[in-house]
Amino acid sequence: MGFDNSSSDDEVISGINVTPLVDVVLVLLIIFLITAPMIYQTSIKVHLAQASTGEATDTQQLSIAVTNIGDLSWNGEPVSWQGLDRHLKDLGNQISQKTAIISADRETPNGIVVELMDALRSQGLTHLALSVEKAQSKTHD
Repeated sequence: MGFDNSSSDDEVISGINVTPLVDVVLVLLIIFLITAPMIYQTSIKVHLAQASTGEATDTQQLSIAVTNIGDLSWNGEPVSWQGLDRHLKDLGNQISQKTAIISADRETPNGIVVELMDALRSQGLTHLALSVEKAQSKTHD
């Protein structure tokens, strides 16, 4: 029951064990997949107003965010006011079936939100909704 120890310690290792490399790459991939959506979602800071009667909406609709200084984003991507008009014109006849979910920062002046709503309506988008955060329940003392 002896072992055949015919190899010596001076031989060159001709194979590379890739298992640890694959493990590290998979862990990095998982970390990237988890953190990428969080980084993407925070690219435009909008602090939504709170309302206790907020409802969930269909995520397939148009999402338009406006910051407190008037910067816009179209479905999560920054866009200028002229770019917004181009996006709306690209919708063509489908615009009448779409609903625009407006996410306005709570510090956004009312005039900017009205200007946005007017721009949407002038292109034929008549179904508008405001996005809000669900307010915490307030207890009455």
